[in-house]
Amino acid sequence: MTDISNAEALRDPNYMPPLGQAVPLGIQHVLAMFASNVTPAIIVAGAAGFGFGSNSPDFPVMLYMIQMSMLFAGIATLFQTIGMGPVGARLPIVQGTSFAFLPVMIPAVAGQGVAGMAGLMTGVMIGGVFHFLLGAVIGKIRFALPPLVTGLIVLMIGLSLVKVGIQYAAGGVPLMGKPEFGSLAMWIPALVVIIVTLAIKFFTRGFMAVAAVLIGLIAGYVVALMMGQVNFGNVGGASWFAMPMPFKWGMDFNGAIIIGMCFMAVISAIETVGDTSGITKGGAGREATDQEVSGATYADGLGTAIAGIFGGLPNTSFSQNVGLISMTGMMSRHVVTIGALFLIICGLVPKIGSIVATVPINVLGGGVIVMFGMVAAAGLNMLSEVTWNRRNMVIFAVSLSMGLGLQLVPEALQHMGRTWQILLTSGLLPAAFLSIVLNLLLPDDLDA
Repeated sequence: MTDISNAEALRDPNYMPPLGQAVPLGIQHVLAMFASNVTPAIIVAGAAGFGFGSNSPDFPVMLYMIQMSMLFAGIATLFQTIGMGPVGARLPIVQGTSFAFLPVMIPAVAGQGVAGMAGLMTGVMIGGVFHFLLGAVIGKIRFALPPLVTGLIVLMIGLSLVKVGIQYAAGGVPLMGKPEFGSLAMWIPALVVIIVTLAIKFFTRGFMAVAAVLIGLIAGYVVALMMGQVNFGNVGGASWFAMPMPFKWGMDFNGAIIIGMCFMAVISAIETVGDTSGITKGGAGREATDQEVSGATYADGLGTAIAGIFGGLPNTSFSQNVGLISMTGMMSRHVVTIGALFLIICGLVPKIGSIVATVPINVLGGGVIVMFGMVAAAGLNMLSEVTWNRRNMVIFAVSLSMGLGLQLVPEALQHMGRTWQILLTSGLLPAAFLSIVLNLLLPDDLDA
């Protein structure tokens, strides 16, 4: 049996650690993305009017959407890790509900209640099909995505996620504007997670070092439990089994939603190229192959399309798990497969999902602060391969300034149409677009 501390084994996607070590490592991936995976469903439900605090009789619809977020994140992850023909990268890529689509989804359902779900889910399904089709061409246009472009995309993903990590650690969006937000009581468990994670990572070896984030989360959870921050109130009322229902709210073809979903699918596909490159670079020290990139894109689209049929939201590769792989060095796709099976169980057995959901958001915040920073670091690592001549510095400077600037100051586009505001203030799309176009148009002899 190969030892888990063997560096060569850790870099092999086909390596299977002993089951006693693989299971907690797989669950570590689930814990790293759990809050981010279910949050979009909570946000969409709140925008529609049947979320937390609404006293709506349709509140169970939100619980169903949370359940579907877990179930189809697991199924889409299996598409990536196990593969099916051309579908799947056969890499440790974790899929989950995408935040990137929220700017399209929120106005699509605002104030419409459950009536808005039919149009939204139809848009998710068609957008997923379009995303799937992108897989056929993404490998052929790889020449337009050199390390300068993919590194910038991964860096932008990391920089945009850092804010979310701090929000989680300070108590999460529900507490923003309240005295509890950012209080010492919120920060203590988060800091415990960070400190224990770093201590385990750098002062132990073997399995302990690889599972550093999970151990840190457990330590933070125990501290939060002692401080009275863990709530078991929803566990008792959760059912033991629930099946997904196809076309639960019917179908409704809304052109604006469909176009918006297709636009965002392009962003998601670019993000997946960056994530796939980040995983192979951070975990195996190599570039992703064309087959891995196209397979990952196919899995993205297929997972999204099927999720839309059953009432789930768009899926994409999860960047925080790229950071986890970079940090642990564990490239085994089988470990992530175990995590995917755990997600599927959570989706079919709401009782399990409700138990996992007792992990306070500030505890998760401590873990994701480390991992979100690692995503940005993975982007910088990819950019280290770039020859920093005047041409490439101009491309990087303009793309980063416009992308990050529009994300930080969305009011700068208040006089543009809503569609353009949604697309440009994402930050990721303008940065990716500018870097691709400038890289193709600017002459290589610019420094001459």
